[in-house]
Amino acid sequence: MKTYCISLLVATIAMVSCQNKNYYFMEDFPKVEKIDSHYHIYTDSENSVEQAQKDNFRLLNINTYSGGCERVVEAHQWLKSLKQNYHETTEFTATFCLEGWDEPGWVENTIAWIDQCVANGAIAVKVWKNIGMEFRDKDSLLIMIDDSQFDPVFQHLAEKGIPLVGHLGEPKNCWLPLEEMTTKNDSNYFANNPQYHMYLHPEYPSYDEQMAARDRMLEKHPDLIFIGCHLASLEWSVDEMAAFIDRFPNASMDMAARMGQLFYQTFENREKVRDFFINYQDRLMYGTDIIDRGQEKEAFQNRLHQTWLNDWEYLVTDNKMTSSLIDGEFRGLKLPKEVVDKIYAANVKKWYGF
Repeated sequence: MKTYCISLLVATIAMVSCQNKNYYFMEDFPKVEKIDSHYHIYTDSENSVEQAQKDNFRLLNINTYSGGCERVVEAHQWLKSLKQNYHETTEFTATFCLEGWDEPGWVENTIAWIDQCVANGAIAVKVWKNIGMEFRDKDSLLIMIDDSQFDPVFQHLAEKGIPLVGHLGEPKNCWLPLEEMTTKNDSNYFANNPQYHMYLHPEYPSYDEQMAARDRMLEKHPDLIFIGCHLASLEWSVDEMAAFIDRFPNASMDMAARMGQLFYQTFENREKVRDFFINYQDRLMYGTDIIDRGQEKEAFQNRLHQTWLNDWEYLVTDNKMTSSLIDGEFRGLKLPKEVVDKIYAANVKKWYGF
């Protein structure tokens, strides 16, 4: 009997040890290679780079046409310089302007600008929600992402193998009253940015119309590598995300600024969310959408570190958790190591062609 008990104990220890080898723990955080695939640096400060190096992160800095062309060019110069100085820690994307849309030569000038940016080190091109929500042509018609004038640009990207990074549309909560939104990150954002709160602007395209325009664009360009920012604006449903990925084999998505929606769905059905991550482990990338504008160093770096650490806890452990982004308690997903490694690094390298 004693021999049997010892054998059982040894077998149990071996089984637990084997299981532990399949998963990461909180203490593994600084040891594992990680990439924040959706980050913004709009400053010549090195605060983000310093913290990234401490936490074993690389940063993919996304340039966005959220202001005039001068801001786009200025940000490009910052990101180019950052890449030259910290080539092992930073990568960056390009973006392009819409000024001159109605003038002859816009397509040619845009392609030339993209090629220049790529020659400077950019590894992808970003389009933003002002396409479909803000920018109008000379006849005051709202420009959507499937407009034929974009076709030569996107075809050029497809031929060159340059990924298109798309923040198109907004979370579905955007079309709801603030009090009906499912996450606090959405209700806070749209309370502070009513110009993008589509519930207040019924004259603009609906959520479904925004998604349909994006899908029509992808249907026209099946060879285009597409990374859907913010869970491709399908953050409200892992079923919808899965359907999108199934439909477009050259598409993937990052998780930036949509952890609240993942927490919310995890609160409702953890196993469904976990199964989604495992089943689509080759198409998902970690990102935060954090913006560095040169804020006070210590407070900013602490916030950055804590954000990264909290998200790590959600993805690698099954701890009981709470978040300021939603009401209620939920458990972490405790994803296998191979899934975590893909989400944090391997997929970013593959889809962006590092």
